Amino acid sequence: MDIEAVKAELAARIAAIDVRAPYARPCELAPDIDAIRVIAHRSGMAPAVTVTHFLDSALSRGEHGALVHGWLAMLRDAVTSERQDVAAANTFAAACSVRLAA
Repeated sequence: MDIEAVKAELAARIAAIDVRAPYARPCELAPDIDAIRVIAHRSGMAPAVTVTHFLDSALSRGEHGALVHGWLAMLRDAVTSERQDVAAANTFAAACSVRLAA
C-alpha cells in the first residue's frame, strides 16, 4: 500500500474517532488509537507513532471530550505531515510534551 493510501486510511480513522470522542470514555477510544499506531509504525510514519503514544497517555489520564479533539487534530497533522522522519517525530514530541504538561 502506498503512503498516500495509508495517510487517507488513517485520516478516515481519526475522523471516525473524533466523531465518537465527545460521547465515548477514554478506554473506549484507546483500541482505535492503538490500531492507528500499529498501521503508522508499519508504514514508517514516525511522527504519527509519536503522537499516538502521547495521546494514549492523555487517555490514560482520563482526558476526554474537547481535550481529545485537540489531540486528534495533532495526530491528523502528524499523519498528513510531508516529513515522516525522526527529526519530524522529535518536533511533534516536543509539541505533545507541552500539551501534556498543560
